[in-house]
Amino acid sequence: MVLTAFRLLILPAMLSLLVLVIACGGGSPPEIETSPAATEPTPTLPARAAAAPTATQPAADAGTGAATQAQAPTRESVPGQASTSGAVPTVAPLAAPTAGENCAPSADLTFDNRPPQGGTLVRLYADPPSIDPHLVSDATSSVITNEVFGGLVTLSLDYQPVLDLAESCSVSDDGLTYTFVLRENASFQDGSPVTAQDVKWSIERAADPDTLSTTAETYLGDIVGVKDKLCTEEAQGAGECTIADEVRGVQVIDDRTVEFTLDAPKAYFLAKLSYPTAYVLDQDQVTEDGSWLDQPNGTGPFRLAQYDIGELLILERNEHYHLGPPHIDSVHMILSGGTAMIMYENDEIHLTGVGTDDLPRLLDPNDPLNPELHRSAQDFSVFYIGLNVNDPPFDDPKVRQAMNYAIDLPGIAENVLDNRVSKATGVIPPGFPSYNDNLRGYTFNPDLARELLESSTYADALASGDFPRITLTISGSFGATVPTYLEVMLEQWRALGIEIDIQQTEWATFLQDVNDKKYQMFSLGWIADYPDPENFLDLLFHGESQNNHTSYSNPEVNRLLEEARTERDRDRRFEIYNQVEQMVLDDAPWVWTWYRGEGYALIKPEVSDYFLLQMSIPKYRYIYFNK
Repeated sequence: MVLTAFRLLILPAMLSLLVLVIACGGGSPPEIETSPAATEPTPTLPARAAAAPTATQPAADAGTGAATQAQAPTRESVPGQASTSGAVPTVAPLAAPTAGENCAPSADLTFDNRPPQGGTLVRLYADPPSIDPHLVSDATSSVITNEVFGGLVTLSLDYQPVLDLAESCSVSDDGLTYTFVLRENASFQDGSPVTAQDVKWSIERAADPDTLSTTAETYLGDIVGVKDKLCTEEAQGAGECTIADEVRGVQVIDDRTVEFTLDAPKAYFLAKLSYPTAYVLDQDQVTEDGSWLDQPNGTGPFRLAQYDIGELLILERNEHYHLGPPHIDSVHMILSGGTAMIMYENDEIHLTGVGTDDLPRLLDPNDPLNPELHRSAQDFSVFYIGLNVNDPPFDDPKVRQAMNYAIDLPGIAENVLDNRVSKATGVIPPGFPSYNDNLRGYTFNPDLARELLESSTYADALASGDFPRITLTISGSFGATVPTYLEVMLEQWRALGIEIDIQQTEWATFLQDVNDKKYQMFSLGWIADYPDPENFLDLLFHGESQNNHTSYSNPEVNRLLEEARTERDRDRRFEIYNQVEQMVLDDAPWVWTWYRGEGYALIKPEVSDYFLLQMSIPKYRYIYFNK
């Protein structure tokens, strides 16, 4: 899931703005006051993609993929001083489903043994680019859609696939066929039942070219027939596919039973069904009501009761929710802005991220707000500056490599970002399955950067002053202050004779243009959607992936990624991904920037079970007020 780069730098330091994340993003850089937009104490928003980047956990031995016990969600109180252990929480890798019944456990009902207790959670937020789950590709939007809608599968609090609308799931011996049986009480928010036909129609709606989904092929493309359903007349004319009226790999067996057929066994298929693209919609409402998104009839724990753009968004408890109604009555999301810390201290909101200006006093045990300060674990995200490899001068790998060697990331992290981020050494973040700390990455070496430029195809152009003009596009309003960390990077590139202009674009437009590959150079982030390296490496770097925003294509990388898709031995899969990751680093379609560090949040003491998670999953149903 996409994250915005802007937000990347805030959340580690402030965990504040949730606004602009391709998967998550938005906010001000950590060295300045939090902007009056949205504040989000959770350290993540989803991979799906992110502006700076639309969601992180490796095995005990990340290189071998050995499993470790997944960590429970944390909201650790900070008794006056932050932990200095430096340990990075890890998540268990996905296990390949075994043939037979029970391909996944039921969603966790542990927290649902309390009766609804009422109350309204109030927080700052930002307008989502979309609340249509089949169009969502960013974390800001996914926070809303995760609560209003749902699908056959969701992710548990330890990020493993569990059954949501489905009560059971079985897998054929060859791993190609998944059969789901819906819960008897699975219903839409108006009380009408969810049927197998609703599931099939929803998949076909997401894969319909007229829907214009940018995520359907990525998250549903393993299902037989999805690519033909997505086929356009132009693609059919080119012999790339054959237009189909239905997705033949989704078959209705009876009212409560639906069967999926895959093109090959995929260990991560169940987890992909937890992405909003696979959520089930009310066919009657969507087809008959042109304004259905004003009050969608979803299946999630909360219904969208009110949405006034730029003012207020209200979620209200769904009394028909099949896993038991949430404990609180509603969630009020203030979209009109405000100064988060002042609003928190005035008891106008229940939670907020913490910026670097406020953190020192809050860490003081004598500060009255110290008991309300909580530390959140590093999320599973990576931030980068994408380089369109088809645009001069980035069509020369030596120029791309030079751009990486020219940047002093440790120095910027220490002197500008207060060490709230750490240098990204690869694509896979620490603690995530297949993470490899032995990669050959980039260090600050301006002399080597100059040598690479002098031996590149653009050496003469650089010497003569005719070097191609470069524009770096970031999400943000026109005329907004450029983050300090980015100003430092521009200066370090300028020292090599490379001048770069900054262009700022509103978030929703920025997302669309990134997907259309319109930018020469752009700042983004990606947060995991599910705990498998395929979610990073295949989605971001396969030459045919819709989430490959840099036009990067390496035939050997493509071949290895395709081999990993169907490799059943986890250790071998992770070895392949390690090899791919090194090849991508060497080819340098990105300028690697940061992994997000630990963040801090203030949460009112009366709020219980607001979990600070590392990926974007449904979580508001767990919250309750303890007084």
